[in-house]
Amino acid sequence: MRLHSLESRVVTLFIGLLLTVQLAAYFAIGNAIDRNARTAVEENLKINEKFLLRLLDQNAQKLIQGAIVLAKDYAFREAIGTHDTETIVSTLSNHGKRIGSDLTMLVGLDRKITAYSNTSKSNRNNAANDELSSSLQQSVAALIHTAEKSGSAASTAIVDGKPYQMVVVPIEAPVTISWVVMAIPIGKALVTDMHELSRMQISLLTSEKQGRWTANVSSLSDDNANRLAQQLPSAEKQVSYLPALQIDEDQYSARILKLAQNEEFSTIAVLQLSISQAVAPYKELQRNILILTVFGALVASIISAITARRITGPVRQLAETARSLGAGDYTATINVKQKDEIGDLARTFMTMRDGIAQREKEISRLAYWDTLTNLPNRALFTDMLEEAIASARSHEKSCYVLMMDLDRFKHVNDVMGHRFGDILLNQVAIRLSAELGPGGTKPARLGGDEFAILLPNSTTENAQDLANRILRSLEKPISIEDQTVDLGAGIGIAGFPDHASDAQGLLSRVEVAMYAAKLGNSGAIIYSPDIDKSSQQSLSLLSELRAALEQQAFRLYVQPKVGLDHGKVVAVEALVRWIHPERGFIFPDQFIPFAEQTGFIRQLTHWVMNEAARVCQVWKEQGIQLKISVNISTRDLLDQDLPGKFAQILQTNHVEAASFCLEITESAIMDDPVRAFQTLDRLHAMGLELSIDDFGTGYSSLAYLKRLPVHELKIDKSFVLKMEEDIDDTKIVKSTIDLGHNMGLRVVAEGVENLAVMNLLKEMGCDQAQGYYISKPMPSADLPAWLGKWQEQQTQAPS
Repeated sequence: MRLHSLESRVVTLFIGLLLTVQLAAYFAIGNAIDRNARTAVEENLKINEKFLLRLLDQNAQKLIQGAIVLAKDYAFREAIGTHDTETIVSTLSNHGKRIGSDLTMLVGLDRKITAYSNTSKSNRNNAANDELSSSLQQSVAALIHTAEKSGSAASTAIVDGKPYQMVVVPIEAPVTISWVVMAIPIGKALVTDMHELSRMQISLLTSEKQGRWTANVSSLSDDNANRLAQQLPSAEKQVSYLPALQIDEDQYSARILKLAQNEEFSTIAVLQLSISQAVAPYKELQRNILILTVFGALVASIISAITARRITGPVRQLAETARSLGAGDYTATINVKQKDEIGDLARTFMTMRDGIAQREKEISRLAYWDTLTNLPNRALFTDMLEEAIASARSHEKSCYVLMMDLDRFKHVNDVMGHRFGDILLNQVAIRLSAELGPGGTKPARLGGDEFAILLPNSTTENAQDLANRILRSLEKPISIEDQTVDLGAGIGIAGFPDHASDAQGLLSRVEVAMYAAKLGNSGAIIYSPDIDKSSQQSLSLLSELRAALEQQAFRLYVQPKVGLDHGKVVAVEALVRWIHPERGFIFPDQFIPFAEQTGFIRQLTHWVMNEAARVCQVWKEQGIQLKISVNISTRDLLDQDLPGKFAQILQTNHVEAASFCLEITESAIMDDPVRAFQTLDRLHAMGLELSIDDFGTGYSSLAYLKRLPVHELKIDKSFVLKMEEDIDDTKIVKSTIDLGHNMGLRVVAEGVENLAVMNLLKEMGCDQAQGYYISKPMPSADLPAWLGKWQEQQTQAPS
């Protein structure tokens, strides 16, 4: 069984899951046992502590009852009255032995011990009173003080460094004449009883003058009792519970009960329960679980290995079959007889094998043939071209490639739909094949509306002749579903070895020539290095335009418009100028056409509109209210987001839409009238005025003009420049003015360069004029100063 095989992974997964679950359970149980054991031990210690206190209380009650009996003894009271010391000591000794009191004392009203009996020593009289410890006398005095209030009292005191239970009762005849004090040691008997009753370890320890603890009595061995004493905190620290004590090999939890304390000694009882003994039965269970886990892992390993082998055996056979299929062998058999999911997989494999064999044939066809036109595609054409180049190289001949791209095909798709466009491409393919003739090289469809033709063993003249024939063929309209379509094309020509030495290079060169033909409407163009250089320059110009926008190299210029009836400036036209870091001042006609071709005009229009809105707001703050005209290109009109972009600019600069007039050329509208009308309607609804720029130079009809939501006509300067000299231009201008007024539009004449033209326009009723006579374009920042001079000139001019 290999390490990284499916079989080993299945076995590893089964065993890993089993071990993970079992080990998790093992450790979880261990933690639970330890946690529950410690909790149970702590609770038992609290109970045993209460039990010890109850036992001490019972001993105290026993002493009190014995002391009461002694206090009521008539002979004892009579001996006290007659000061018969011998009888007093004898009585104290007898009663003390009877109830097990080690120390029995008679205390006078002055709280001094007058006689006592100590069963552990010989009887003493009051002459030996000074031998009793001062701490005992202090304890007795304190106890009597308590008994004076409650009739009797009990407490724990330290005598000779050992704890004693001590009680006091009054001797009344009938008033209190003395006090009887009895004391028994808290020692081995108590420890033994507690240990036997609770199986708890109990130790009594004493500390002298806040020093280290020493064991008095303990259920532990002497060595363990000493180890316990070493681990206890000093008497100064008030600790009642120790969760963990390590004594010998056992771990204990302990509660500390303070029994007595005086100026010299402190005595405590330490109650201990073994955690190790508490968890021992459960640890045995945990060990059994571990043994069971190991045994289960062994059994599971065997079972999972057998199961994995039953699964992976057929899978290995299917893998071998898959490798055969990958190598192209579709005859491999699959001998899997199982009726489970593996068997289903094997049968599915056989079905897949047959399907792959069938589809491979279809894929081979799709990889090299265009499904729409049934012509060779780019991949097959490239292979054909490489073979043609190899043949031409070996025979020292040449071959040529023609690449064609249809004109206005995108417009057909947008207007008539993609289905119509597909039919049109099929018709073009048929027409190309017919032009090449039967038995000739088939055309290829490279993609979209691009076609290519390979001419092996051909010459430049043959290639040029074929290109011209194709162009003439495309001049004939194509009729599809009662629709007639006029098509044109740009054709590029390139050949081996004149223009490239390999297939990819030749395709690149012919594509450059094709785009040059489309750009210049030249029909067919043979590749030349100058065309490629122009393409590189175009790429460089596009990069420079983008850099100019980022580096704020564009400048906003304005040219005033004057109302002819009063001579006042009523509007300005916004124009863009480019300050190039190396070439200096660049005029619009040097970069605007290229910007329109590449689509960069959209970013440029956005910049002009934004800058014009900013300037408008600045002028407004200076008291200058002028309408600003901004030119809109064809690509701008096709941008359905243009109204939203302009609305954002107006909102950002806090400018009203009525402050702007958008100038659109007729040709821009005619490129795609449907989308242009939609954009113009939305701009008009925003409150922006619209103007037809260069009116008279396009090919629009009055039917389109009357549908446009425009406010202004702008007469092209080509009609205005020499109108005082050319009567035809004068008639055209006059007719245009009348047409605009009849349609309710404002008419503006541009290209006014002298006073005679301006006066003539005024006589014709033209509304506004614009041109060098009034002012050349100027930086927007210079307008306020120029405006002041113009108004001053108009004031001084004769009426």
